[in-house]
Amino acid sequence: MTKFFDRMYIDWYLFVPAVLVSLAGLITMNSFSGENYFFLRQSIWLLGSLILFFVATAIDWRFLRQTKVLISIFIAIVLALLSLLVVGQVTRGVQSWFELGFFNLQPSDPAKLVVILMLAKYFSRRHIEIKNIRHIAISGIYALIIFLLVFLQPDFGGAVVILAIWFGMVLVSGISKKHLAFVVMLGTGVFLALWLFVLVPYQKARIVSFIHPLTDIRGAGYNAYQSTIAVGSGQIFGKGIGQGSQSKLLFLPEFETDFIFAAFVEEWGFVGGLLLLGLAFTLLVRIVNNAKVALSNFETFFGIGVSILFVVHIFIHAGMNMGIMPVTGITFPFMSYGGSHLLSEWLTLGILSSMKRYSQVPRTG
Repeated sequence: MTKFFDRMYIDWYLFVPAVLVSLAGLITMNSFSGENYFFLRQSIWLLGSLILFFVATAIDWRFLRQTKVLISIFIAIVLALLSLLVVGQVTRGVQSWFELGFFNLQPSDPAKLVVILMLAKYFSRRHIEIKNIRHIAISGIYALIIFLLVFLQPDFGGAVVILAIWFGMVLVSGISKKHLAFVVMLGTGVFLALWLFVLVPYQKARIVSFIHPLTDIRGAGYNAYQSTIAVGSGQIFGKGIGQGSQSKLLFLPEFETDFIFAAFVEEWGFVGGLLLLGLAFTLLVRIVNNAKVALSNFETFFGIGVSILFVVHIFIHAGMNMGIMPVTGITFPFMSYGGSHLLSEWLTLGILSSMKRYSQVPRTG
C-alpha cells in the first residue's frame, strides 16, 4: 500500500478546479428539502470517480503509446458501440446506454477519450508530414467510425463533439490552408447530406429552434426558452442556494444534466457564472501548459485533445443554456449529473496528472 501511495502523482492545479466544479454541481442538485435523488446518486458517482482518479495517478500510462494496445482499445470500444445498437436501452428515442442493474453505462463518453488517444498516436508519429492530405484522411477514418456509431444511436451532441475533437486536433497538427478549405467544404457537404437524408424531425426541430427559439416556445423551443429565463432571473448575485424556482419547480427540464449551468446561474447569478467559468478556464490553462512541456509528442497531442474536448463541452453547454447554441444534450464537464461522463472525465484527469510526472525530463519525439 505504501508503494502505491508513493507512485501517486497529483497535479493539484488539475484536481482542485475540477473538484470545485463537481461540488458546484452537487450543491445545484441538492433541493435542501424533500427527496435528493440526483444529489445522492451523484455523490456516489463522484466518490467512485475520485477513487478512479487517484488510482490513475499511480499508473505509468506510457504503455498507451504502443500501437497494439491502442488498436485493442479502439476495437473494444467499436464493439461496445455496435452492441449498443442491438441490446442498448432506449430512453427518449435514444439508444445510448447499457442497463447494468444499479447504473446505466454510456459508451460514447469513453469513446471520446479513445478517439483522442488514437489521434494523439497518429499525429505524434506524422506531425512533420501532416500537410499530406492522406494523413488527414486516415485520421478522419478513425474518428468517422466512432462518429457514425454514436450518430446512429442517435446521439447528435456526442457525434458533434467527436467531430470537433478530430477537426481541432487536425488544426493543431499543422494542416495547410488549402486542405483546411477542403475540410470545411467537405464538412458543409456532410451537414447538408445529414439534413436532407439522415436527421430525424426532432433533431431538425432543435436546430430550427436554435435559429428562432421563440417561434415554438411550447414545443421544440421550450427548453431553451425556460433556460434563458433561469439565466436572466439570476441577475448579478442570484436568488440564493436552493432558491432557483425554474429548476426546483421543474419549469426547467433536465436541470441536473443538460441545463445545470442555467440552474446554477439562477441561484448564484452572473458573478457565480463567471466564477464557474473561471474554474473551468483555470483547468484548461493547466492542461494546455502541461501539454507544452510534455514528455513526448504523444502526451502533447493527448493534452491538446482533452482540452478541445472540455472546451467544446463547456462552450456548447453554456451556449445552449443561454440560448445561443442549439439544445444538443451535452453535459458540463465534472458538473452535470451522470456516472459515465464523470468517471471518464476523472479518469482523463488522472492520466494527465500521471503524465505530468515525466514532463521535466528531456523531450522526445
